[in-house]
Amino acid sequence: MSKEIINSPDAPAPIGPYSQAVKANGMLFVSGQIALDADSGELLNANITEETHAVMKNLDAILSASGLTFSNVVKCSIFVKNMADFSTINEAYGQYFKTNPPARETVEVSRLPKDVQVEISCIAVL
Repeated sequence: MSKEIINSPDAPAPIGPYSQAVKANGMLFVSGQIALDADSGELLNANITEETHAVMKNLDAILSASGLTFSNVVKCSIFVKNMADFSTINEAYGQYFKTNPPARETVEVSRLPKDVQVEISCIAVL
């Protein structure tokens, strides 16, 4: 198996020992993204809608670095701090998957990196 590490300057640098994404066997595995601004390193989290859009923007930057779009995504994992935000997150997230949305799970967790409210990862097909 060969693998290629993907890094986009338009998405925040990893905050730990992981890659933004890894290409392997015709697939792209994108690490969980939070609402960090790639330029300033600041969190974009005035509200859950802004935070979700910032996360999706980071995912888009990483997909784009591989020549992909959201239409290539086959699976997403959403981790939320509060399931009460589910419908608001869903509304923002759904704007990126207008047709043929990917498989997905949404899980409530007790805590996320930098105490954000939402983190999303995805798998895409090349």
